[in-house]
Amino acid sequence: MAKKSIQDLLDDVRLLGEEQFSLLESVRALVKQTVPAVTEEVKYGGILFSSGQPFCGVFAYKHHVSVEFGSGARIPDSLGHLEGAGKGRRHIKLHSAKDINTKKLAHYLPLALEAARGAV
Repeated sequence: MAKKSIQDLLDDVRLLGEEQFSLLESVRALVKQTVPAVTEEVKYGGILFSSGQPFCGVFAYKHHVSVEFGSGARIPDSLGHLEGAGKGRRHIKLHSAKDINTKKLAHYLPLALEAARGAV
C-alpha cells in the first residue's frame, strides 16, 4: 500500500469540513513556529511531528481536532488542559480556532518534545 502524502491527508480532512481543515493547518503552523527543525509524516491517520524524536500528532475528527502527545503523561500540566488517563498518552481537543489560545497549545509543544526525549 502506498504511503499517503501530507497533501492527500489534507485533501481528506477538507472533506470533513473547513473548520477541521483550518484547525489542522493552524496547529501545523504553530508547531513549525514553536519547535525548531520539525518534520512531518502521515501515520495512524494523522500528521506526526518529530524534531529528532516524535513528540506529537494532530488528528481530525468529525467534530474536533485532537493534538496527541505520546509521552503526555510525563508533561507537567499546571494549566490543566491535558485530557486522558492512560499510562502514557494525553491529548488536547480543539473545537474552534479560539481553543488553540485558550487551551495554551503553544505552552505544551516544547514540553511534549522534552517529555518525548525523556528530559521531563
